[in-house]
Parts: sequence; C-alpha cells; structure tokens
Amino acid sequence: MAEEARWLTPQEQRAWRGFVRLQERLGGRLGRLLQSVSNLSPADFAVLVQLTDVPDGRRRHHDLARALEWEKSRMSHHIARMAGRGMVVREECPEDGRGAFVVITDAGRAAIEAAAPRHVAAVRELFLDHVTPAELRTLAEISERVLARMDEERP
Repeated sequence: MAEEARWLTPQEQRAWRGFVRLQERLGGRLGRLLQSVSNLSPADFAVLVQLTDVPDGRRRHHDLARALEWEKSRMSHHIARMAGRGMVVREECPEDGRGAFVVITDAGRAAIEAAAPRHVAAVRELFLDHVTPAELRTLAEISERVLARMDEERP
C-alpha cells in the first residue's frame, strides 16, 4: 500500500515556497552579476570558492564533487572547461592512480579575487542588509541543522 502524502499546511507551504523563490531569485541575480562583471558562471565561482577555502588550493576531484553535490560527469565536464580557460589544472594523484586533484591556478585565483568584492557587495545589498542579527543567527542555525541531517543521510 502506498504511503499517504503528508501535505504541507498553509504555513509550511508559505515558508517553503518563499524559501525556494528567495533562493532562485538570489541565485539568478548573483549569477547574472558574476557573469557580467567577471565572466564567471555561478558554477565557476562555486568551484573556485571550494578551492580557495583550502590552504593549498587543491581538492580531490571526488571530494569537490561531493561538496558541490554534483554528479561525477558534471564535475568532469566543468573542470575540463575551466582548465581550458586556465582557471584550474587537473593533477593525477601519485598515491592513487585512479584519483586526481583539481588545483586552482594563478588565473583562477585572480578571477575570484576580482569577482569577490562585487559578489559580497551584492550579497549584502540583496540579502544581508534586509535581515536582523537575530534573524541571521536563526537562519544559520536552521541551515546548519538541516545540512547536518542531510550529511548523516548521505549514501
């Protein structure tokens, strides 16, 4: 017997749809801004952020894909495009013949350093300037709790 759906209450539906719409609109505006001011796609920016968040600017290919929630093929194709533009290089892993690293290049680092000030200004203008410190703390707590649960369920 099929399990009956737990339909959203009006309050849940309002919160969920508002969250989804906010995420879509913010993503769209930030993406267009990145493309226009830096010629980086949101995917390029996401990869570069992941690489600049580690001290040596390198991550295992599969760890990067997992962090971004991307399929292996999407990661491979996107890294190949970024490598073709000189923003990253792919290095084989000497300890594991099947593994590889994605490494940010000087050009990739320069691209994100040029894009980041305008990106953070837009994040402030579009989002942070419109929430209180208490709301921001609540949002961080909610996000961290939901993400931790999703990480527990990761196959």
